[in-house]
Amino acid sequence: MFKKSIAVTMMIILLFVSAVACGKNEGSNASPSANAGSSNAGSSGKVVKLRLGHITGESDAWHKGALEFARLVKEKSNGSVEVEIYPSSTLGNDRDLIEGMQLGSVDFALVAGVLSNFYEPYSILELPYLFRDNDHLQKVLYGEVGEKLKQDLLDNAQIRGLQFWVRGPRELTASRKIEKVEDLKGLKVRVPEIPASIAAWKAMGASPTPMAFGEVYSSLQTGVIDGQENPIAFMASNKIQEVQKYLMMTNHVYGYVQLTMSDITYQKLTKEQQQAVEEAAKEATTFENELVAKQDAELLEQLKKGGMEVVEPDTAPFMEKAKTVHAEFASKYGQELYDSIVNTK
Repeated sequence: MFKKSIAVTMMIILLFVSAVACGKNEGSNASPSANAGSSNAGSSGKVVKLRLGHITGESDAWHKGALEFARLVKEKSNGSVEVEIYPSSTLGNDRDLIEGMQLGSVDFALVAGVLSNFYEPYSILELPYLFRDNDHLQKVLYGEVGEKLKQDLLDNAQIRGLQFWVRGPRELTASRKIEKVEDLKGLKVRVPEIPASIAAWKAMGASPTPMAFGEVYSSLQTGVIDGQENPIAFMASNKIQEVQKYLMMTNHVYGYVQLTMSDITYQKLTKEQQQAVEEAAKEATTFENELVAKQDAELLEQLKKGGMEVVEPDTAPFMEKAKTVHAEFASKYGQELYDSIVNTK
């Protein structure tokens, strides 16, 4: 009887230990799946934190547009996705940001012409005097050509082009006055690392110097370069008026910046979160474009007050020389794309 009682007691203990062990195993299996990756964040309640980098300062329209995008993403995702903004090349220069998106270490970036180093047809968009004016630019970017470029970027570089944002036209600044195209001879002009820009400035007689934008201010200050070219808003937010005397209204590129996203990050989000990002990108585009249009006139006055002298050269001779490289780049990177842009009315 005593032995029987011991056997029953041992059986109860074994059953209890087994039940506890099973309970622990079930808990450990449930935990990883509930917290595994941002694709389950919406259902698990975990907030996904994503990083957006760009190279401009905090007063620039890019940064303000990025902040609006972040606000809209949080709102539209019901707080399940938060976007943190890193301005002023904090996450690296344009090339670093693009490579980071391909690796998945950067989630979003505002980038432009350097994309041509990752999908070459984007070079055509950087050709000086390709676009007639801002209206022509927008008809291209927000039409069939723009949609095809976004799809091709995804297919070839694994980067999602969420939206194009317009910028003011690129102008030239220099340490000496440039009143005619001949004055460009020997001028060391910083240009982005874009073959089309380099070729066109050579054709106009300058000595283009490719350089990351983070190095431009100090290079102008020390005389390593004589000038640079960018939209007015870009110059103002980076205080170019402190190190340059003359601003030439060349209007040589009506350009864009693209709000881009790592496809690796995109695929980790739920369908609802993906939709929230896409809707936020579209609404932030309207916000940023309107802000750019409003700010340009004000910022030009700011540059004048900062000591810059504004020069308005006859741009026809600049255009004539720059266009001598168009055929080469159209032939190399896409005659059909080039023709589609030129023929957009």
